[in-house]
Amino acid sequence: MTVTPELFSATAVKYRNGELYVEGASLGNIADAVGTPVYVYSQEMLKNQYRKLDAALGSLPHQLHYAVKANSTLAVLKTFAELGAGFDIVSGGELSRVLAAGGNPDSVVFSGVGKSVEEIDFALKTGIECFNVESNSELIRISQRAEVLGKIAPIALRINPNVDPKTHPYISTGLKENKFGILQEAALGLYQQADADPNLHVRGVACHIGSQISAPEPLFDALDQLLSLIDQLADREIQLTDIDLGGGFGVTYQDEASFDIDAWGDRVVEHLGPRGLTVSIEPGRFLTANAGVLLTRVEYLKPSGGPAQANESHADEGKNFAIVDAAMNDLLRPSLYQAWHGVLAVQEHSSSDTRCWDLVGPICESGDWLAKNRMLSLAEGDLLAILSAGAYGSSLSSNYNTRNRAAEVMVSGDGFRVVRRRESLQDQLSTEIL
Repeated sequence: MTVTPELFSATAVKYRNGELYVEGASLGNIADAVGTPVYVYSQEMLKNQYRKLDAALGSLPHQLHYAVKANSTLAVLKTFAELGAGFDIVSGGELSRVLAAGGNPDSVVFSGVGKSVEEIDFALKTGIECFNVESNSELIRISQRAEVLGKIAPIALRINPNVDPKTHPYISTGLKENKFGILQEAALGLYQQADADPNLHVRGVACHIGSQISAPEPLFDALDQLLSLIDQLADREIQLTDIDLGGGFGVTYQDEASFDIDAWGDRVVEHLGPRGLTVSIEPGRFLTANAGVLLTRVEYLKPSGGPAQANESHADEGKNFAIVDAAMNDLLRPSLYQAWHGVLAVQEHSSSDTRCWDLVGPICESGDWLAKNRMLSLAEGDLLAILSAGAYGSSLSSNYNTRNRAAEVMVSGDGFRVVRRRESLQDQLSTEIL
């Protein structure tokens, strides 16, 4: 098969002598040792992405809070913790993962619209950095639990600025029609309420408008609103010390322009340098997406019997299906978001004709597909790499059709290790009672 460097240059993979590698480790060797499907992560790329984002903010006082929901595997969390990362969580379970991975609770911010009493109590007892509050009712609940526990709860209000991030509607979070945050017109009164509450410590303001944002303008539209609110609060003698800009920096899956993180950082420094605020950001996908691949093996080829072309106008000529051992329970993004992931053969060969294939899984759903209309040279038994699978891959996986969740591997240099063993049927059945 013929591939172009542009298809995978942003990812962690590269060919050596016709075989695909992550860092110095052969993906074929990993599949032989661990089986498929399996997630494989480049530790070097995780670290490099973190350092790139950290450097973009220069000398501006700042803290990166890794968004755990993107990939909550303990080895990934530990990698970031060792670099000094804080963490952005949206559940008590994610807080437990951060603690298990050695994360510092003093650098944890708790976001999300539905924090339960148990989760709030856990966070207060643990001593997290801040709650990003998303409603008046939540503010009242946090105050009540802090009073019961004899704690002072650090809080910021998450503002919904009604800014369109121009991304997929499922990952837009900063419009009035979205469930997240507090509208700016209500924020002033809630800040005054919180400032007068002895159980609360008002630290800052937060905002997150969505994910896979390709241009910086929506982020700065939101920032302008936050700065206006900060000035209004200062006029009322409510001084904030922290500003959380969220995340959502877009990454390259196919042919998208990469988000210019350095130019964004320069503008943030220009806007916030004179303010004396500590800046927080909540990157997730930007750090992990292109550092991971999902390895899967071709089980069956089901050609239509005739040639097919790589465009929808030839759909009436029939479909060629490559049935692989990974499925939508392993990687949900294509079915959920119609997301595009690059696909490469782990070992290049020319033993089969190049055809236009749909890569589909074994699950009993027509929506079970990983890639459509890909020109590939395939044979049964071939090993394929689904690229850019390090974010919202393993963390969205499930046991649908009673399938065991995939193993996960971390590569460092020439070596690799299993960081999550493959789930067994006994694991699945252990929580059930007849």
